[in-house]
Amino acid sequence: MSESRAQSSSRSYRRVAAAVDAVCAVAADYDATTLDEVVAAVAYERERDIEIASAQLGPGVCGQRRFYPDRDVIVLATALPSRDHTLAHELGHIVFDHEGAPAPEVTLEASDDLIAYMLSQRAHQQIVDDGADELAEWEAETFAAMLMTRLRVFNSRGAGVSVLRFDEALG
Repeated sequence: MSESRAQSSSRSYRRVAAAVDAVCAVAADYDATTLDEVVAAVAYERERDIEIASAQLGPGVCGQRRFYPDRDVIVLATALPSRDHTLAHELGHIVFDHEGAPAPEVTLEASDDLIAYMLSQRAHQQIVDDGADELAEWEAETFAAMLMTRLRVFNSRGAGVSVLRFDEALG
């Protein structure tokens, strides 16, 4: 059982807020004030690449986290109403180490549409089979909302990194 599956199965705003605080601390260390910079900072801190790609995804699928042995790939649907929110949501799955869909290297030979279809079918079956996915989706969505709020505040008050440091000092 993965570490994230072994943890409490109840919703905890405190746990999500602590994760957002940790990500913001990493962002401050790397002078990252945009979401793409935050993703890069988290990747560097984890010593594991996070690639961002776009593809045509199945109906109703805005983004996916694809897990490879040496990296994570966040795939965003090509036409999104809120790219940053979806990116933050998928980053939340990575930060919480939610079980992603494994993507063996051999699937790279298949078309993006076929891969998206297979992964969405697998994800749908996992949601049916495993109630933990509901918690994972809640955590990722709550993480995205909190992180996006923090980034908006940082960037609306002027020099983002100084605000990050100030907020960090206040706790």
